[in-house]
Order: sequence, then C-alpha cells, then structure tokens
Amino acid sequence: MPKFASVQEQKEHLLRGVVDAHVETELEARLTESYESGRPLRVKLGFDPTRPDLHLGHSVPLTKLRHFQDLGHHVVLLIGEFTAMVGDPTGQNEQRPRLAREDVQAAARTYAEQAFKI
Repeated sequence: MPKFASVQEQKEHLLRGVVDAHVETELEARLTESYESGRPLRVKLGFDPTRPDLHLGHSVPLTKLRHFQDLGHHVVLLIGEFTAMVGDPTGQNEQRPRLAREDVQAAARTYAEQAFKI
C-alpha cells in the first residue's frame, strides 16, 4: 500500500500556480478517497498530434500530470493518432485539416519523445 502525503499537502502541491480551480471540491474528494483507501488515482491526459512538436500550451497540463505522478498517482498519457487524422470533420476549421497517417505517426513519436522529458 503506497504512503501518500496528506490530502491537504497533495491539494496544495497540485493547486500551486493555479489561479482558478473549477473542480477543487471534486479534487479534494478524490484525493481523500485515494488517501483513505491507499489506492493511487489514475489520471489521464490526451493530445492529438496535429503538429510535429509540442508547444507551450501543452506544458501546463503535462506539468500537472507530472505533479500527480510525483505524488504517487498513476498517470496515463494518450496520444490520439486516429482523431488527429480526422481533423475537423465539418471542414469549417482550416487549422484542423485532415492529416496523412504517416504525418500523424511522425508527430506522435515526437510528442512522446518530448512529453517524457517533462
């Protein structure tokens, strides 16, 4: 059974640098349940590899994912190749074009290489 920091310590660590947490009550409830049961949370984060590199906007959720991992929780990073190939199915958003499988797979590899450095 893993030994976790107190719920308050975990919450403070996870909310450090956060301006407005819309789900603070839910976070505390889940941390409490995890702490009392001795079971780590499973936290998932997913990205669509639509460009060859991660950008600054990816760094905040990746850093928070790392914070959960540092606290002993299980984290899962999903890189959605199929959804990246679909793009914007309505055709209204030119910034989300359909992508070739090879381009998406290459971007997914660079996403994984870059994400695991955080």
